[in-house]
Amino acid sequence: MEILKLREKDDFINLSQLLKAMNLVESGAMAKEVIDEGLVKVDGEIESRYRRKLYDGMIVEFDGQQIKIEK
Repeated sequence: MEILKLREKDDFINLSQLLKAMNLVESGAMAKEVIDEGLVKVDGEIESRYRRKLYDGMIVEFDGQQIKIEK
């Protein structure tokens, strides 16, 4: 499992931003596409909102990888 540390001043990151930041997709359009196709899970549930806010402790799954959000 990989860890994404939020910046000190941030309380959350959007799902599409996370996918780009972790180099799992090349662009925001690609992030929206994989989310629309139901390929991304947040805390074990398929997520369809590309602007879903992710907070400390949440886990994102995509393409066989898990990313945990930490503050």
